[in-house]
Amino acid sequence: MSALVYARKGRGNLLKSAFVAHDPGQMRLRFASRAVLGIGLAVALCGAAGYSLTAAIAGGLAALLALFTVTDPTVRGQAITTALLPAVGLPVLTLAAALHDVPVARDLAFLAVVGAGVYARRWGPRGHSLGVFGFMAYFSAQFLHTVPGQLPELYVAVLLSLIASSVVRFAVWCYERRLAAPVAVALTTGAAGLGRITTRQAVQPTFGAGFALALGQVLSDQRWYWAVGATWWVFVATTSRGETVVRGFRRFLGTVLGIGLGFAVAVPLHHEPVVAAVVVAMSVFGIFYTAAVSYTWMMLAVTVMASMLYGLLGVLDAGLLILRVAETAAGAFGAVLAVLFVLPVTTHSVTEAWVERALRCVQTCTAEAAARLAGNEDAAPAQRVVELEAILGRVRLSLAPLVHPLNPMKARKRRARHVLALLDDCAREVRGLASVAADPEASHDIRLAAACWRVEAAVEALTDAPTVGRPLRLGNATATEPRGADPVLAHLHALERALLELAVPLRRASQIPVGA
Repeated sequence: MSALVYARKGRGNLLKSAFVAHDPGQMRLRFASRAVLGIGLAVALCGAAGYSLTAAIAGGLAALLALFTVTDPTVRGQAITTALLPAVGLPVLTLAAALHDVPVARDLAFLAVVGAGVYARRWGPRGHSLGVFGFMAYFSAQFLHTVPGQLPELYVAVLLSLIASSVVRFAVWCYERRLAAPVAVALTTGAAGLGRITTRQAVQPTFGAGFALALGQVLSDQRWYWAVGATWWVFVATTSRGETVVRGFRRFLGTVLGIGLGFAVAVPLHHEPVVAAVVVAMSVFGIFYTAAVSYTWMMLAVTVMASMLYGLLGVLDAGLLILRVAETAAGAFGAVLAVLFVLPVTTHSVTEAWVERALRCVQTCTAEAAARLAGNEDAAPAQRVVELEAILGRVRLSLAPLVHPLNPMKARKRRARHVLALLDDCAREVRGLASVAADPEASHDIRLAAACWRVEAAVEALTDAPTVGRPLRLGNATATEPRGADPVLAHLHALERALLELAVPLRRASQIPVGA
């Protein structure tokens, strides 16, 4: 039933504004509000210290990146990663400034930074954060036309801003981030060399950025780096070619919409410092608030913020905004070409791997909850639920090309929506199971072992490679909830039903590829 409702409402959900999307626990609101506070404090301190506008912008960007890209699951991990950011960012910033007047070396170094930054994803959330910060250090040097003489001031501004944002994050407003962060979750395989996904992910954007750099310089010898930035950010959160194509389209759409808003807001108002500061603050809020639910909305906010920053630097005009659209198109086109023709990774292979990982996590969550109910205080089902939410975020990202409104293959679209709906059902029942297991008065029931065994058997049947192309055997379980069952068994039986229903779309997907 839930899958049918999901399919009927899918079109409406695609049109739903990111600003009215469900925000459990107001996490996105807190995330965005804390970002405005942290970045605002960083910029204010740079101004109070008497630094130039260029240094204040560099510091504000450093604070934004620290608050946005550091996604370690624990506060301690976030603090360690944040402390490591200058060790990567400052040397890269120095390199970019030193090569400012040597175009060929500057461009080759930029491509090397692109490849290294994406390759760092193989080391998980921390590698991803450091890779992004390194790339943006080089990018911001192009954005601000940094030369060696400016480096001492920029060093201090960046360090001061990181300290200010860290005070807000870890002292004033500290909480562990619970938003699903698909970009920080690495899909690992046993392959080596060019067979490893992270290696392919590093090679693809390097080629794509090279194409974007060349085309970007044809469009402008001053703002060519926009094209490279567009290619980079398209690749940051994608793995398969389908994901990259969809993200490239969304980036271009968000940029076009942001440019339209820039004409209405940034062009006439950028001369007013107070108004400009308010618009930048609102844009920062929009970036953080919409990032988890809509890449198009996030890019709209990024574009408005960039327009205002160029206004504050005194170089904003209508031609510059039109050039940004052209450079973004060049960068997105470079990303699409690279992902289609350079070591392509199919949507089907990525989706299959993430769905299997989600099912294995469901199995682990169930086992942890059962152990907790049996009296094992070391079992932590709630932590596994957080992991499951992150993995499901990545499943949704990998299936995005298939459920996209422009996808003409209706059968694959319906099947992908069905899988998503049933995985959401699994997540809901696992959350309920973990909640019940946390109750100290909940006790072990002899029927619980049998139900958990059936869940385990269902997951094994769904993920066992030899079952591909032949009927799945899930034993004699009927997944019928007995009358008067306690909450634990109710969740387990509902979970078992969802897993049994998943056999249909997943078995069909094994015979007909669900992705391009």
